[in-house]
Amino acid sequence: MIRPTIPDDTTALIALADASGLFQPNQLEELGEMLSEYFSCSSDSNRFWITDDDNGAVGVAYCEMERMTDETWNLQLIAIRPDRQGQGRGATLLRYVEQTLMARSGRVLLVETSGTPDFERTRAFYRKCGYEEEARIRDFYQAGADKIVYRKALSA
Repeated sequence: MIRPTIPDDTTALIALADASGLFQPNQLEELGEMLSEYFSCSSDSNRFWITDDDNGAVGVAYCEMERMTDETWNLQLIAIRPDRQGQGRGATLLRYVEQTLMARSGRVLLVETSGTPDFERTRAFYRKCGYEEEARIRDFYQAGADKIVYRKALSA
């Protein structure tokens, strides 16, 4: 069941991100701060967190509108617990994000990831879901770690 994320999900979602092995400790801290700030603000229609719940959090996605654009959105985070990957849950969660954005008149969804070898599976996932590489910023994260931006046009 995919549902809005609630404050009680915070610990499980940070553990899920940690289990992926793709986040540094400081990034996990920042994730906790992002969730805390999200829950402390009144309703903000320019961003949302969703959780894939199967008797506990098995997936999460966070999306926010790009400021000063006409309905361009950024998928800032999507993750599935490692023991539940390969079951189509990530694609289902991403389709849910896309459908949510189309219902809100979203035009474009961008997602960025690293160009390092340990993110090849992530990049293949986006390509399989219909995203095209739009940009590459060399040495963005650190020397040898490019930022790759994928794009998908959304249509109702």
